[in-house]
Amino acid sequence: MGIITVLWEKWVEFRRDFYKITAAALITPVMYLIIFGLGIQTTSHGEPYLHFLIPGVVAMATMTGSFSAIAQNMSVQRLYEKALDQVMVSPTPLWQFILGQIIGGSLRGMYAGCMILIITFPIRTDLIFNFQSFLIMFLNGTVFSTIALVLSFLAKSYTDAPRYTSFIIMPMSFLCNTFFSTDQMPSGFRQVVSFLPLSQSCDMIRKISNGYSSGIFGYIILFLYLAVFGFISVMFIYRKKNL
Repeated sequence: MGIITVLWEKWVEFRRDFYKITAAALITPVMYLIIFGLGIQTTSHGEPYLHFLIPGVVAMATMTGSFSAIAQNMSVQRLYEKALDQVMVSPTPLWQFILGQIIGGSLRGMYAGCMILIITFPIRTDLIFNFQSFLIMFLNGTVFSTIALVLSFLAKSYTDAPRYTSFIIMPMSFLCNTFFSTDQMPSGFRQVVSFLPLSQSCDMIRKISNGYSSGIFGYIILFLYLAVFGFISVMFIYRKKNL
């Protein structure tokens, strides 16, 4: 019941700010598609660059949509509205509250990713997006929702959320196999970047879109991130409750 309550809150927020959320989810990825995909006429791995770019932008949109849906809202609710304190004294199980936040953030990210797919649908690319693609988008969203949840618990002020975006989300947006392949990166740095969650999501979605198997390694990496940051968020909130 607690999960449904949190998801209902997210749905009410989505309906209230529908146009703002949609515009925020679209403007940056669409600009990237126009500038990099249409403005720069080139190829990647022997195919039109747009074939490489679209899966990366879809994965990036799920990341930014999920992260932004949680990080700033939770920071404000925890620091100023004291909503987290109210949840702790309510009969709602805390794990349900956390799970509801993660699922709600992931669904917001999937919405952003699906909007990119709708916009790029008229472009004849022959890229394949199937159930497995959407599963990866959802899993990618849960990972970044969980990361955002942990960072919102660590935030000391309202201004910390934009800083996290600048320090974490922005570098991953450009480095993690989204716009350019990581194959040309220096050895060592390339391996570190390849283990980041967005790199794995981009790689799996791109393989599926070109008709190949995504493999299982990427799923393992994403589940590891989800387990680690999920455990940290649970430990944080239960520790705060017991203070």
